[in-house]
Amino acid sequence: MNQLPYLDDFILNLKANNFSEETAYNYERDLNTFETFLNEDIKTPFNRINKTDILRYKAYLASSDRKTSVSGEKTNKKLSSYSINRMLSALRSYLKFMEDMDHDPPVSSGAVKLIKNIKKHAQIPEFGELIKIIEAPMKYEDDERVALRNRAMLETLFATGMRISELLSLKVNQIDQTGRVYILGKGKKQRFAYLTPRAVTHLKNYMAKRNSTSEMLFVPYRGRNNNEKNKKISTNYLQFKIKKYRELLDINLPISAHTLRHGFATYLAENGANPAAIQILLGHESLDTTTRYVHASDKFAEKTHHDFHPLFEK
Repeated sequence: MNQLPYLDDFILNLKANNFSEETAYNYERDLNTFETFLNEDIKTPFNRINKTDILRYKAYLASSDRKTSVSGEKTNKKLSSYSINRMLSALRSYLKFMEDMDHDPPVSSGAVKLIKNIKKHAQIPEFGELIKIIEAPMKYEDDERVALRNRAMLETLFATGMRISELLSLKVNQIDQTGRVYILGKGKKQRFAYLTPRAVTHLKNYMAKRNSTSEMLFVPYRGRNNNEKNKKISTNYLQFKIKKYRELLDINLPISAHTLRHGFATYLAENGANPAAIQILLGHESLDTTTRYVHASDKFAEKTHHDFHPLFEK
């Protein structure tokens, strides 16, 4: 039962204000979770909710038996504080839109308070483990084209620190001969990223065997036609492959595409890179966001302490 009024207008407003299609989709998906909560958990019409219901929704999101907005089935997976706050922010933005349009929502947008974020200690694999993951396709893929493509994707991720969505949306014409990559990133912000000579080499190896006229840089080889103009590799595919490589290499620490981005920032910082420069390379609007990525490893922190503490003998 769809009961959120003006939801289509809200999504239209996002697109009209230059939010990306992906962002609009995420807002709609998160608001569908709120609808599921109203329909099946508290069984209350939207126009009769109150501040207590908002508190109940927070508890619902934090529980392990809520229903997902995609499948409608219960999940045992708990949401992180970041994910909960993202869903609460979607609801708050929707209520604020209703206020701005004089639609008089049943509770004010200010009634939706975010929860306290639980800060987790950054876990970045050892540099050697990341390199093993990047090189794994050449060892474990039977199809040469897939091996070259996956190796080039992982090399590009770690060389540039770009997001997985940015990587898989790259077009051939976004990379110039010097290895500079033009990126249209989150919120349609433009920036440049830079390939290492090693990444350039593996991209050239891949392009020599790519065998496709698609304008996309990284093309899928499953299906009838890998020459479709805008056909992209899915994020699920690449995340699955990284997980598989990690398991085959017997690496215990979880590794994802985001780990390569995080590792990119951390290892730049450990080698003395300026945080403001890292911010630009990552495409962060705020330096505060960058500092959450740039956490030195325990090993580096210990070495810094020993090297610079005045009471350590030199």
